[in-house]
Amino acid sequence: MTYCLGMLVKEGLAMIGDTRTNAGVDNIAVYRKLHIFDVPGERAIVVATAGNLATSQTVISLLNEGFENPDTRETESIFTINSMFKCAHFVGRAVQEAHRMITPAQSQAQGVGFDVTLLVGGQIRGGRLRLFMVYDAGNFIEATTDTPYLQIGEHKYGKPILDRSVTDGTSIADAVKIGLISMDSTMRSNLAVGMPIDLAVIRRDQVRVGLSYRIDAAEPYFASLRTSWSEALRAAHQAIPAPPYQVADGPPAPPQTTGAT
Repeated sequence: MTYCLGMLVKEGLAMIGDTRTNAGVDNIAVYRKLHIFDVPGERAIVVATAGNLATSQTVISLLNEGFENPDTRETESIFTINSMFKCAHFVGRAVQEAHRMITPAQSQAQGVGFDVTLLVGGQIRGGRLRLFMVYDAGNFIEATTDTPYLQIGEHKYGKPILDRSVTDGTSIADAVKIGLISMDSTMRSNLAVGMPIDLAVIRRDQVRVGLSYRIDAAEPYFASLRTSWSEALRAAHQAIPAPPYQVADGPPAPPQTTGAT
C-alpha cells in the first residue's frame, strides 16, 4: 500500500509520496513512488504511483522510453508530449499498454491484482500548471479550484486535514506543511505507509522542479512537525468544553449476594 497526494494552489504544485511497499508483514521494502521528468524551461512533470509495483514500474519505463502512436507511427514519450492534457492521456495509454503486457495467465498464476493509479502534475512550456489523477482504466480527472488536491493509495486517514485546510489560496509553503501533516496522520494509522517521504514542488510558470527532497525519520523539521501536531491536537480537544448532554449518574447498583440458596 502507499499514500501519495498532490496539491495545486495559486502559487504552484506540491506532490508528496511515501516509499513503503509490502507483500505481507514480513516482506517490506522501499521504492520511490514520486518520479520526476524535468527539462528546465521546457517541461516539469511529476508522476506519483500507487498500486501493484510491477505495473507501476512498467508504466514509468513506458513513459521514459516511449511507445508507438498508432496514428502517426512515431514513438512518443513523456518528453515529447506538448501539453499536460495530452500528457495525462499519454499516461492513461501507458497504463493500458502495461496491462496488455501482463497476460491473463500471469495474473491468475500470481493471484494478485495488477491495478495502478497515478497522479500526474506539472507544466509544459506554453501551457498552464495542471494536476490529474489517472485511473487504472486509463481515464482521468483534473484538480480544480474547488477541489485543489488529489490523493491515491491509502488516502482516508490523511483526507480530513486536507478537507479542512487546503484551498486554492493556500500558500505553497502551507500546502507542503499541511501535506506532511496529512502524511504523518496516515503513517500513524496504517503501517503499510512509511518513510522515507519524497517531496517535489513546482512553482507556477517557472517550468522547472524547484524542489526535490527526501525526508527520512531523522529529518529535524518533520520530527518537529509530528510532535507539534500531536501536542496541538491534544491542546485543542482539551480546550473544547465538555458536551452538555452527558448521561446523568444513576442510583447505585444493588449489592450482590453470594452463597447457596
